[in-house]
Amino acid sequence: MGCLAAASHAAGTVPVVSVLENNLLWVSANRVTENFAGQLHAAEPTNQLAGTILDLRGANGDSAQAALDYFSAKKSPLVILVDGQTQGAAATLAGQLHSAGAVVIACGTNAAAAIPADIRVPLAAEDEKRFLENPFTNTLATGAGTLAGATNLMFYVDHTSEAELVRKSVKDGEEEDSGSPRATPAQPVVHDPALARAVDLLKALAVLHRTRG
Repeated sequence: MGCLAAASHAAGTVPVVSVLENNLLWVSANRVTENFAGQLHAAEPTNQLAGTILDLRGANGDSAQAALDYFSAKKSPLVILVDGQTQGAAATLAGQLHSAGAVVIACGTNAAAAIPADIRVPLAAEDEKRFLENPFTNTLATGAGTLAGATNLMFYVDHTSEAELVRKSVKDGEEEDSGSPRATPAQPVVHDPALARAVDLLKALAVLHRTRG
């Protein structure tokens, strides 16, 4: 399963599972039920993952235990995205996983105070809705580069694939001399500030893990 060129926040009860750059699993759900773990087992990729992003923005639900057991059994780092509309079993799950060591990123000016947050992204409600519909969009409803209550922060991170960066930086070498460099499709750019921060955090943790052995 590869990175999706365009993906939207889950609209139904079945979570949307995608693999982003650096083998990061992105699970976007709007409902946490007793079937949640089974749905993830059926959709999870077979490749080794460097970390998981559980996107519970706008999510509700009625049963958190199965999902708690599923994510608690994972050994890779977990980052959870929540907002002011994260309620019910979804909020319970976020709080329990946070207590077990997951990092929580709260998005929006009205992010639920009941859910512990390690990082807050003060995004305006209209912009959050646009990014939930398509995290790869670069259009903000409230004006380019504007976060609610914060004007000195970059509103997105350009997640160009590492292979693309390497290819662009080649001045001399075999690939250039051969006249036929390998074409590597560029990965989509994550413009959603909360999702971008989750990706950056997991990438940083992976680097630290490698350097520490």
